Amino acid sequence: MTFVTDHPVNARWPAKSPDILQLYSFPTPNGVKVSIMLEEIGLPYEAHKVTLADADVKSPEFLALNPNNKIPAIIDPDGPDGTPVTLFESGAILLYLGEKTGKLIGSTAAEKAEITQWLMFQMGGVGPIFGQLGFFYKFAGAEIDDPRPRDRYINEAKRLLAVIEKRLEGRDWIADAYSIADIALAPWLRALAFYEAEEVVGLADLPNVVAYLDRFAARPAVQRGLNIPPRD
Repeated sequence: MTFVTDHPVNARWPAKSPDILQLYSFPTPNGVKVSIMLEEIGLPYEAHKVTLADADVKSPEFLALNPNNKIPAIIDPDGPDGTPVTLFESGAILLYLGEKTGKLIGSTAAEKAEITQWLMFQMGGVGPIFGQLGFFYKFAGAEIDDPRPRDRYINEAKRLLAVIEKRLEGRDWIADAYSIADIALAPWLRALAFYEAEEVVGLADLPNVVAYLDRFAARPAVQRGLNIPPRD
């Protein structure tokens, strides 16, 4: 037996290769952060599809891995000093994988600080605001007659996009080089298309953001990671 095969999550999503990193996820903006990162750094891993249905994310097996019942989560049987690690929260996983491999997190303390600040910008701002925008613009919240919630998130999404547009002036990536900050940010910018909100937030009027998304989508690791694990 191994740490992976002993873990309760393995009863529902059994590992074929328990000696490598295990990813439990679904291809949402948060989920693909980790699959893209793993594809970029070339770390061997096994992906398990955990749907957003309560039957999966609120199952006892998954809750044993992530008590917050959200994807993604990982088990790394080869953690620091050989000690297994379980981890949830996409930003925390990106930081962990960057530190583990020394890739995409910068090489100096100043670079790491800059990358981390933009990672936190996505985690604390873009992700929550865009998620609420989707709810109030496309999903159940769109049925609410009161326009104030919808307007609030549209306007805040516009403000955040303006910050990104200005930051990208004269640069290819959100920090000095491609990093975990881009892997966190770009999937949420891509979500505007899924929310059918590109027009309402004026995405076409933000040439730096549009070009940034094109650069991101052109990366082979991104193209692979966006479909891991497969939805079907």
